[in-house]
Amino acid sequence: MRIATWNINGIKARLEILLSWLAQEKPDIVCLQEIKTVDEGFPRAEIEALGYNVETHGQKSWNGVAILSLIKFDEVTRGLPGDDSDEQARLIEGVFSVETGAIRVCNIYLPNGNPVDSEKFPYKLAWMDRLTGFVEERLALEEPFVLLGDFNLIPAPIDAHDPQAWWGDALYRPESLARFRTLSNLGLTDALRATTAEPAYTFWDFQAGAWRRNAGIRIDHLMLSPQAADRLDGVTVHKDVRGWDKPSDHVPVEGQFSF
Repeated sequence: MRIATWNINGIKARLEILLSWLAQEKPDIVCLQEIKTVDEGFPRAEIEALGYNVETHGQKSWNGVAILSLIKFDEVTRGLPGDDSDEQARLIEGVFSVETGAIRVCNIYLPNGNPVDSEKFPYKLAWMDRLTGFVEERLALEEPFVLLGDFNLIPAPIDAHDPQAWWGDALYRPESLARFRTLSNLGLTDALRATTAEPAYTFWDFQAGAWRRNAGIRIDHLMLSPQAADRLDGVTVHKDVRGWDKPSDHVPVEGQFSF
């Protein structure tokens, strides 16, 4: 089974590139972030025509997440619990039945947090604290659980072309990293780092020739429960997609599993 994450940076602007990639690669499950549309505006018909079931948790103009799956959904959960006042659409989770049993796939768009001297950074940290509690409950189920998406978090110096240039940014500062370690230490495995120690980037800014200079960062992750990590066969970063016409600034990251 192939499970991928991709910050699409606007589904309407990137629909053609998404459809081309789906037709070419045919992954089983694809988790999208930053769809930037309400549920009713999502181009469901075009994607369903490729055989995918579609579930969304949208929001006008910004945020929004979606799961596309060749397997039918058994359950769908929308929104991160713990703050009834939080209206930002940043989490959607699907449960699927496969030959080996049930698998749970949770798609997140973790807050960016910049600028750090605004209310956005405390919101990021509080969201991460809530996510830790949510994941702790999921891990107690002792089932294959894949937490994936745009974490807006650079885990280590190897995950940035120029880590010193990023230090102090909300994506790469002590408070953010401490919470990521807390999350990881619940028992999650970083899928890419379980398969390679080499640098691999998933985001290149549209500015300053970042793609041409390969000045990227790795902020799109697949984090696995022990039951999912045991089934991991490999990880592919589809870097070539960043060079396609009218790309997102992120590329798909795909895990291959023996489910």
